Amino acid sequence: MSVSTAALDPSVCAPLPVLGQDVTVPLVTGGEVTYAALDYAASAPALQRVWDDVAAYAPYYGSVHRGAGYLSQLSTDLFENSRRTVAEFLGCRPEDQVVFTRSTTDSLNLLAAAIPANCQVFVYETEHHASLLPWRDAQVTYLNAPRTPGQAVETLERALADRDPHGPALVCVTGASNVTGELWPVKGLAAAAHAHGARIVLDAAQLAPHHPVDIAELDVDWVAFSGHKLYAPFGSGVLAGRADWLQAAEPYLAGGGASRKVARRADGGVDVDWHTTAARHEAGSPNVIGVYSIASACKALTEAGFDNLVAREQELVSRVREGLAEVPEVQVLSLFGDDAPRVGVISFVVRGWNSSHFAAALSAEYGIGVRDGLFCAHPLVRTLLGSDPQDPGECGAPEAEPGERSLNAIRVSFGAGTPDEHIDRFLRAVTELVREGAQWKYRTEDGRCVPDRGEAPQV
Repeated sequence: MSVSTAALDPSVCAPLPVLGQDVTVPLVTGGEVTYAALDYAASAPALQRVWDDVAAYAPYYGSVHRGAGYLSQLSTDLFENSRRTVAEFLGCRPEDQVVFTRSTTDSLNLLAAAIPANCQVFVYETEHHASLLPWRDAQVTYLNAPRTPGQAVETLERALADRDPHGPALVCVTGASNVTGELWPVKGLAAAAHAHGARIVLDAAQLAPHHPVDIAELDVDWVAFSGHKLYAPFGSGVLAGRADWLQAAEPYLAGGGASRKVARRADGGVDVDWHTTAARHEAGSPNVIGVYSIASACKALTEAGFDNLVAREQELVSRVREGLAEVPEVQVLSLFGDDAPRVGVISFVVRGWNSSHFAAALSAEYGIGVRDGLFCAHPLVRTLLGSDPQDPGECGAPEAEPGERSLNAIRVSFGAGTPDEHIDRFLRAVTELVREGAQWKYRTEDGRCVPDRGEAPQV
């Protein structure tokens, strides 16, 4: 997935326009500053192009698939054209289905509900909880965190070699870590899975916004991702890939749209003929605007040129990593080492600082939005921090007071809409906070570290 940065046109590599670029926020020390959104890994700001497309369509909104009116037919065409746009964006094979969901979490829970009986599922402990937890009705094998991409493949091959070769099996793996940003060896893992008769689903929530994702080229069976991480503003997601398990499974939701025919039986019951298309798992009135926003984002990223977007992001990644390396108190978290390719997601801890305290100071004193906690990847963060898996600690709810060690980390994440100034301000803020300390006093309130409005600043 490497992309050359040679001979790039700087004008082509400018940040893409996103909503909120001119939003100002108050500083606890006085005055206001333009907000630096550096929490893309949680939710990326919507592209201006996407917002404009949705606004242009909004007056023509209508319910899809069964309406006779012009707006309903127009909306149906837009909805199904969006499905084709997403399929093209993902490099889907002709026989693949694109199912629209609410999010990556929803997509993987849908697949978990569709896996055959007695399916063995293999998941690394390094996964986001959306990938780690849905497999409650399956035989799950949790794999230890690998320390190299090669070790990841070897670990999977050993685990698959020990499984029952006659039953169905599924491997679930992330494309890019939501904690370290590191790229996983997806093609190698797919080859290992298929060599042992297993299938593989790719959690592309953090990969799709940063790199091209091609189902056929990666040779994965399914891909799942969320619109709100792909610069789309609404609550929609995608599960794309093989149709057979989805067609054989009971509908994820039972209701209108999923059924082709419903009839009463003589005994008083009901017979249902379910769709075999993607509609089988899209019961109810779909989020047409959310789906269209995903398709619009796919088009915008493709037209902007992924090579240029990736190259510019890699420049930002290098600047952040080099800047953090100049602060000895900062420890960047990594599974695969400094040379591992990664997207614009970097987590770190600062010696002598509670992570929530540091993140709160970045926000209150510099107008910078980052994330602190365990990032819904508790086992991975605890492994990276060298703590016991049973240690306490929750996402965004540290128990330590400001200045005390916490079991959490700080995450900075960025992408196609990030201006250079946001990166510069972040690195300056990290250096100043470590060297000079916070200018304000902070306290813990409802599990969060917040400025103490009743205290004078520390000057």
